[in-house]
Amino acid sequence: MQKTNAIRLLDATGIQYSTAEYEVDESDLSGIHAARMLNMPVERVFKTLVLRGASGAYMVCCSPVAKELDLKKVARVSGEKKVELIPMKELSIVSGYIRGGCSPIGMKKLFPTYIDKTAELFDSISISAGARGVQIIMKVEDLNRHIGAISADLVVA
Repeated sequence: MQKTNAIRLLDATGIQYSTAEYEVDESDLSGIHAARMLNMPVERVFKTLVLRGASGAYMVCCSPVAKELDLKKVARVSGEKKVELIPMKELSIVSGYIRGGCSPIGMKKLFPTYIDKTAELFDSISISAGARGVQIIMKVEDLNRHIGAISADLVVA
């Protein structure tokens, strides 16, 4: 198992988690593909997206891989007039991660983080471990507490 920054950080805290690996398909880096490869319900696999508000502040949203983020809801919960996904070319610069391997744990800075409230329906969810093909499965409350995440309605109904 590849020891990513996110895994090392979790190890240092003593938070319980498990990991799962899957074969990466460079032509399909979607979370839906990851869920299928892991044989997990798509509702339990969450993607990590980095956004920028009208103020210039960055934020992170974790939402189910099969759902679309509602930018108006994110703006409302974050107190911004408007938010947008950052351009892919900025992802590594801002977060330290790449597309298909972006984790809410261990970014270059701890940004305000919002997790879609549907995560509360499950004992645990799967998030990227910070590398393509590696997932962390952990309790939602442990994740929220570790990164200071706020639960909110974030997706298109």
